[in-house]
Amino acid sequence: MDDDVRRALTFACEGAILAGTLDGARGGAGLLIVSGGNEIRSGAHRGMAELASLFAAKGICVFRFDRRGVGDSEGENRGFRFSGSDIAAALEAFRLECPQITRVVAFGNCDAATALALHGTPVDARVLANPWVIAPSGDMPPPAAIKHRYAQRLRDPQAWKALLTGKVDMRKLAKGLGRLAAAKPAAPDSLADKTVRALEASTIPTTIVLATGDATAIAFADVWRNDPAITVERIDTASHSFADAGSYARLVEALIARLKA
Repeated sequence: MDDDVRRALTFACEGAILAGTLDGARGGAGLLIVSGGNEIRSGAHRGMAELASLFAAKGICVFRFDRRGVGDSEGENRGFRFSGSDIAAALEAFRLECPQITRVVAFGNCDAATALALHGTPVDARVLANPWVIAPSGDMPPPAAIKHRYAQRLRDPQAWKALLTGKVDMRKLAKGLGRLAAAKPAAPDSLADKTVRALEASTIPTTIVLATGDATAIAFADVWRNDPAITVERIDTASHSFADAGSYARLVEALIARLKA
C-alpha cells in the first residue's frame, strides 16, 4: 500500500458486516482508533479522520471503524459495554490488511477508552483519553465535577467580591451546595469500579490522558487510585476532544510516545 492512501473496507463481526477506513503507510507501527459514543469513525467534526491523516504522514498505518449499528456498519448497536467483539474484529482486520505491522497501539476517548479498558483487547499499548465512568443518574453532574466547580469559584477573587457585595444569587448557591451534599461516591461493582479494576489488572502498557477541566475526566480522576504502572498525562484544557491547538499537540505527543515505545 502507498503511503498516505485512504481506503474504505469492510470486515465481519459475528455475522454483521462492519465498515472500516485504513490510512496507509509502510511502517511497522499501527494506530487503531476506537470511536466514542455513537459517533461514526470520522469522529466529531472529522477529528479522527484528521488524526489519521496526521499519523499516516508520519509513516504509521491507521485503522478506524464503525461498531455494529453505527454509521455504515450492520447489526444492533448495543453500546460500548458490548463492543469487545467489534474491537477484536477490527484489530484482526487491521493486522490482515497491514501484515507488516509489528506493533499496534489502540486509542479511544470517552466511552471508547472505557471499552478498551473493560474488554482488554490484546494490543501492544493503549492511550485512553477521559475514560467514561459516570453511571446514568439523571441530570446531576458527578460529585467530583461539582467539587471541582466550587473549588475553582473559591479560588476566584471576583467570586468572593460578588458574594460580599450581594451579587450572588443565594438560592442558586444553596441549590448547588445541596447537590454537592447529595452526591454519592462510586458504588462497588459500578462502572467506575469495574473500569479501575480492569485497568489495574491489565498488563497492557497504558497511558491515560485527562483534560483537567472536562467533567468526564474529573469524574475519572476522582475514582482513580494512581497505579504506578500506568502513566497519567494531565492536559490543561476543558475540551473533552482536545480541540484547541495546544491540547491537541499534547495528545499527539502521548500517542507518538506509545507508538515509539
